[in-house]
Amino acid sequence: MNDVSHKVLLTGANGFIGGRLLRGLASRGVRVRCLVRSAKRFQSKVPCGMEPHVMEGDLLQPETLWRAMDGIDTAYYLVHSMGGRSVFQYKAYLQDDLQAARNFTKAAEESGVRRIIYLGGLGEMADNLSEHLRSRQMVA
Repeated sequence: MNDVSHKVLLTGANGFIGGRLLRGLASRGVRVRCLVRSAKRFQSKVPCGMEPHVMEGDLLQPETLWRAMDGIDTAYYLVHSMGGRSVFQYKAYLQDDLQAARNFTKAAEESGVRRIIYLGGLGEMADNLSEHLRSRQMVA
């Protein structure tokens, strides 16, 4: 992926893995577009001298995704909620995670994105997974 004409969309660039992936891709000359909910908050985390293309959007609002996907070859999906403080909030997060992944996939397909790469801690493939790890399996 060292072709400078290759365009990559990165979600989750605010996170631990996403921030490191952003630096790695950019150091190889890959043009990276970061989809974030708050450009202002994200800019404070971008390493000095790095200026990725930043677009605001929300995976739970599909209408905000089409522009971000335009012209993208590969999209990285690094988004996963950690859940709420109560059982009710946690169940809502699980549903939101699934809906966000569905919205992302649909927008990518309709925009002609050739490859989606999902990164996340999937846990083992077993029947006794926690709800949190089971939701990661479902999102994947």
